[in-house]
Order: sequence, then structure tokens, then C-alpha cells
Amino acid sequence: MTFYERYLNGETEKVYEDIYKLGENAFLPNNITDIEKVLTETFERVAYNLDIIYNELVEINYLFKTDFQYNFERPLIEPLPDTNQLLLKLDKAVKPFGFVPTSLKMFYKIVGACNFGWDYDTNEDFIWECADPIQITSLDDLVSMVINDDTLESFQEYYEDDGFISLELSADYLHKDNISGGAPYSLQITNKPSIDAPFLNEEHNTSFINYLRICFDNCGFSKITDPKYNNDYKSFFDKVKPQLKRI
Repeated sequence: MTFYERYLNGETEKVYEDIYKLGENAFLPNNITDIEKVLTETFERVAYNLDIIYNELVEINYLFKTDFQYNFERPLIEPLPDTNQLLLKLDKAVKPFGFVPTSLKMFYKIVGACNFGWDYDTNEDFIWECADPIQITSLDDLVSMVINDDTLESFQEYYEDDGFISLELSADYLHKDNISGGAPYSLQITNKPSIDAPFLNEEHNTSFINYLRICFDNCGFSKITDPKYNNDYKSFFDKVKPQLKRI
């Protein structure tokens, strides 16, 4: 079977393991068409799952931010009309340092952006403590940050020190709870074209796609089950989890 057929057959994680093993060969003509079908299916499922979780959170009066100054503050955004042009700008900005992983591009083309953070400016009484709600910044705000002269200067310094740069996509779980925390969750820019890449500064030490998988395993909140915080999430899980699609 093709990767796509196997993916539809339920081998969601194993398919990606095999795709990653291909390395740059994933981009060969006899592979990339099949792989792009897998990615399209994956991110259509991501968009579907986010809609489900958002609607269920609205039902329980979850406190989303409503006074928006920037797109990244909105709970959900569909792909922007100028997504392709913005991705070209992003590619151009990071070209001296590497390549934007295909997974992030597909996220922006199919999903858009999300921010399920609690509006702590309105009410600091969180429904769940340090639950780490899913948050992936909007493409327009990411590009605005990346093309900034100060950011490009920082990229050069990081590249000289570490041999790679990364794109900041999400606050860490402490900052999401208005607590002074650590570095933002970031996606590594790879030296060669890649299907996916490490999602940095997040405790699971995994790839971007697998991080999304972990989020959906936990109904949009990757740390909600941490016993340290005694979150009452069972009724929410019981209602939401059966509705979600495996990515």
C-alpha cells in the first residue's frame, strides 16, 4: 500500500516514522506526491479537531480572549488569503540559515492558526492550571517578527553559536498561565529540505506533527493530565476525545 493508503488504514504514527526515514528522498518525484496526500489528510484532521475542541470549550464557557489586537490572539483563524505570498517571505527570510519544514507550511495552508489560551487579563481564575493549551501563532504575525532587522540579527548569532535557528510558534505553558516561564516553543529550521522537524523547548522532545498528536491525545491541552495540578478534566475528555480524529 502507499503511505496514504496506510495512513487511512490507521497506521498514522508508523507512516510518519517511515516517511522520516526517507530523509531528502521524501522529495523525490516518486515519493512526494504520496507524502503530500498524507500531509493534506493530517492537517485536514488537525483543522477538524481544533474546531471540535473550540466548540466544546465554548459550550463550557471557557474564557477565550475577545479583544484582539493581533491575529495570534484569536482562538482560531482559517488560512489567510495571502498565505502563499507570506510563505515566500518566510522562505526568503530563513534561506541563509536553512529551510522551513513542509509540515509548518501545510499547517498554514490548511489549518491557519490557533490560540486556546485562557484570557487571564479578564480572569486569572483558570479553569485548568498549567494545562498548556495548544497555540500556534498566525503566519502574518510570524512573518512580521521574522523579517524584523533585530530578529534577523539574532538569527545570525544563534546560527553561529548553535548551527541552526528556530521559529517561535507558541508561548511555553508557564507564560500561558501568566507566570514567568521559559523559552517559547519553536520549530527548528533544517539545513536541508525536510518533511517535519524538532519542536524545541517543549517537554516531550518530539517533532511538530507528533506534538500536535500529543495535544489531541489530551483534547488540546498537552499537560492537563499532569497529577501535580489536580485538574478536573474527565467530563471534558469523555465528551471531546471520542469526536477527535487520530493524526
